[in-house]
Amino acid sequence: MGDETGTRHLLLLHGLGATGEVWLPWAPLLERRWAGRWLAPDLAGHGWSPPLPAYSFAGLARQVVDGLGPVADRLGPRDRLVVLGHSLGGVVALALAARQLKLPVDAVVGLGIKAVWSPAELEKARELAGRPVNWFTSRDEAARRYLRVSGLAGLFAPDDPVVDAGLRREDGRWRLAMDPAAFGVGEPKLAALLAATDVPVLLARGEQDPMVSDAQLKEYGVPVATLPGVGHNAHVEDPAAVLALLEPYH
Repeated sequence: MGDETGTRHLLLLHGLGATGEVWLPWAPLLERRWAGRWLAPDLAGHGWSPPLPAYSFAGLARQVVDGLGPVADRLGPRDRLVVLGHSLGGVVALALAARQLKLPVDAVVGLGIKAVWSPAELEKARELAGRPVNWFTSRDEAARRYLRVSGLAGLFAPDDPVVDAGLRREDGRWRLAMDPAAFGVGEPKLAALLAATDVPVLLARGEQDPMVSDAQLKEYGVPVATLPGVGHNAHVEDPAAVLALLEPYH
């Protein structure tokens, strides 16, 4: 696949607690506005992807690379990847663009990456990572918990099919598909990740995102885009506005 000039394929990476299904509402837009193939995998320990023995951004990136195996085999010699990642997925996107991985990445857009972590926030994440799996007696209970954990409460209804990939039913009980240990992935070292790549990077955020500020992103010396009227999950709140950030890379 791909012609003599090559085709850009879009890799969409979800945030902590979510799954690749969060990108499903993008499908009609992508049919009209993205010429190449698009892929939205589950990160390790999320959805249908198996857990890792321990979580790191490099380890999550390696799992994505392994999952791309058959897809990568179908890429033409000039085909390229554009990677859009939300929050945790944005950090993994930067890790995928590391020059040492030698992937054919053309550009990275990191949306809603939390750039500054307090000791209390890191301790809370470690505490969550050490908790056992929580079981629920009904799908509705589990779905509401999933939406809170993934930050998607108020954006999807508990009975939305998008939620299904985030849940598991075993022996009549329900749990989240997410491996709780994934909370322990740690603090992203954004300066090091940016120094390790040669590809263009755009850092973006919703103007109402409480997790990261424009000033924090501008510290890194790469282009920053602020999307008006949306919060942390800008890709769910306004898919068209986030997709427009990719127009230079079609």
